[in-house]
Amino acid sequence: MTHKLCMIPGPVEFDQQVLNLMASPATSHVDPSFINSFGNAIEYTRQVFLSPKGQPFIVAGSGTLTWDMTAANLVEPGENVLVINTGIFGDWFAECLQVYGGNVDQLRAPFGDRPTLAQIEEQLKQKQYKLVTITHVDTSSGVLSDVKAIAGVVHRVSPSTLIAVDGVCSVAAEEIRMDEWGLDVVMTASQKAIGVPPGLALMVVSPRAVEIALNRKAPATTYFGSFKKWLPIMQKYEARQPSYFATPPVQLILALEASLKQFVDYGMDKRFAKHIQASNKVKQAIHDLGLKLVPVNKEVAANTLSAVYYPDNVNPGAFLKQMSEQGVVIAGGLHPQHNTKYFRIGHMNVSAIDDNGHLDTVIQALQKSLK
Repeated sequence: MTHKLCMIPGPVEFDQQVLNLMASPATSHVDPSFINSFGNAIEYTRQVFLSPKGQPFIVAGSGTLTWDMTAANLVEPGENVLVINTGIFGDWFAECLQVYGGNVDQLRAPFGDRPTLAQIEEQLKQKQYKLVTITHVDTSSGVLSDVKAIAGVVHRVSPSTLIAVDGVCSVAAEEIRMDEWGLDVVMTASQKAIGVPPGLALMVVSPRAVEIALNRKAPATTYFGSFKKWLPIMQKYEARQPSYFATPPVQLILALEASLKQFVDYGMDKRFAKHIQASNKVKQAIHDLGLKLVPVNKEVAANTLSAVYYPDNVNPGAFLKQMSEQGVVIAGGLHPQHNTKYFRIGHMNVSAIDDNGHLDTVIQALQKSLK
């Protein structure tokens, strides 16, 4: 199969070392070398999330599993949850929280925008919330939330409220400083800026959130996603001791270890800056083509992807086909109320960091497809 440059908002293009490890021979999940690699991956996760105090959980599954784990372990039936909604992933996270008994309020903004800090503060004053959720980058809209500022409001207005960040399309690309900003849960998945093929759900949980989960009144309404089940597993692997609850995806974790080590060696601040540079380059090209971004202004636009309205004279299906014929795969719209109006380009991981020509290739394909 001929490979086409994958410039969707995940899965992204992968580093060759990561791909090589995905093809490594069968290895026992209790082999000493794997135990060491898993322990390294857990320690690197703390460094990438900038959370020396946090507890990582690395579990087989998609990023959606981290929603279930957050809801099932931290929200008890009838407790209030506030979802700060910037797109369809806010809708779906709210649905997940309701499944586990949360009494959910959603604070929304028009498509392409985000709720203001004043609106968030006002809503927090209406009732006591157990948990506030923030989608750092909503992949359906390309909107970036100001997690640091929102966390500051929550800590000031309702300091006992837990803060959970859906960072599936942001962790390891957008600036996020978990401990410094006082975040309680940060969730992501392997296939976006983490730079590993799909299949791993990753999250880091603050000490206070772990304590709350372990001492909840009602039993956690999950088996596979239980913090009580996974915590000793993570602790054992980090101590370089074998353990078992469910078989870990060995090759994915070997690939994760390699990818996270690259990030740590490169430096997270430098990595954040490179993603901003890549985003600016793509968005400048979009502007030069006379196209309009879905985010209402640059301040609310993510650095990991660009969501772009189609010109009036362009057929969406034909345009995406033209891009593919030039060897570049991008994504159509995702939000069900707007999905035929816009397309999305991902610019993460090696496409943003390495000098590989990926950005130039997608820009050139855009220029040709819009002629």
